[in-house]
Amino acid sequence: MRGGSVTGLSSAEYQPPGKSSCVSVNWTLGDAQMEMVSTATGRRRDSGTPSRLCKHALFTRWSRLYRKLGIHVCGSVDHQLLYCEAKMAARPYQTVKQQWFRSLQETGLGTWVKKPPEQEQFLLSL
Repeated sequence: MRGGSVTGLSSAEYQPPGKSSCVSVNWTLGDAQMEMVSTATGRRRDSGTPSRLCKHALFTRWSRLYRKLGIHVCGSVDHQLLYCEAKMAARPYQTVKQQWFRSLQETGLGTWVKKPPEQEQFLLSL
């Protein structure tokens, strides 16, 4: 906060430009408490278990949904798929993501902080 107002999506006083926070907090209606997650590991800070919102958990749920719908994902060889390949194959997702990045820039809210590519290079057995 500077001069009593917040600029952009986060305050530079708490988060250096180009650096993501080391902690993520999530909560949904019905949860007894917030889930605090280390952004470096994707694990809960209290128990060390993976977050319910970690990439692997969301990827697993997405894969199950696609299988139930009978949708075949391009690139799934030997019933394995890389997370980054699945994201790249999801055209509507990629289109909306690019629109989001542009809107952040156009409205002066900054640049989306990207995670290192190796964090998206894990397999999911289908």
